[in-house]
Amino acid sequence: MTLAPVPAHPRRLVFLGTPAMAVPPLRALVAAGYDVALVVTRPDKRRGRGSETAPSPVKAAAVELGLPVTHRVDDALAVGADLGVVVAYGALIKPHVLAALPMINVHFSMLPRWRGAAPVERALLAGDTETGVCVMQLEEGLDTGPVFACQPVTIGPDQTADDLRAELVDTGTRLLVATLAAGLHAARPQDGEVTYAAKIEPDDLRLAWERPAAELDRVVRLGGAWTTFRGKRLKVVAARPDPAAVAGAPGTIEGDRVATGDGALVLTTVQPEGKGPQPVAAWRNGARLAPGEAFGR
Repeated sequence: MTLAPVPAHPRRLVFLGTPAMAVPPLRALVAAGYDVALVVTRPDKRRGRGSETAPSPVKAAAVELGLPVTHRVDDALAVGADLGVVVAYGALIKPHVLAALPMINVHFSMLPRWRGAAPVERALLAGDTETGVCVMQLEEGLDTGPVFACQPVTIGPDQTADDLRAELVDTGTRLLVATLAAGLHAARPQDGEVTYAAKIEPDDLRLAWERPAAELDRVVRLGGAWTTFRGKRLKVVAARPDPAAVAGAPGTIEGDRVATGDGALVLTTVQPEGKGPQPVAAWRNGARLAPGEAFGR
């Protein structure tokens, strides 16, 4: 497939994005004086417990900014734009669109590491000490296009996925605006080992207590970590690893510490099924733990 050539200095843009992390780049493009002719986002959907639908964060921001919005990608071909800018849109762009309208993508990893749907989460789960943001040309392959600019970002030892995502969005927003201002000149091919960031599934967030405490800590920092206790699901909201072991099989609870395959996980905040987050001490008092009780059974 032949891609539409990327203009060095585009002025009239189409913006494609959906979640909250795509809102700062949209606002920054408008503030920088770019003519955002159209915003393309995913359809409204139910975002709470009620039956009413709600717009995506990007749609809400576009309406506030007075920008036209559509849910149809093909509409991007009818507004005379020079370039499409994609930030966490949430769907693949069809080849016929890429052939007619050049597009760049803000991808939240140091490509070619962590191509795909969940680069922030996979970098954290893998124990990476560094990730980053790349501005790349969009092509038919999954995050395979050449890059215009990349900026590395250090992953802190206690950083949560939410904190890391916020830092990456801030870095990526500045990188996007600076790269466009400097001009989209010759992009370079991606170089390095390719890894893929598959979508995070519920089982990825299950705390497998036979794993080392350091790995389980990363699952907790991802958000949504869970285990079972007396047959019901219990979320672990905050915790920290401890090299000192707990007696008993993995999952055995001793105060606020849980036995793991290597060391212990010290629980700070948990959330029982049907209740809000609470300090682990309050949960223990209510549960009235028996000696030797364990998670995951």
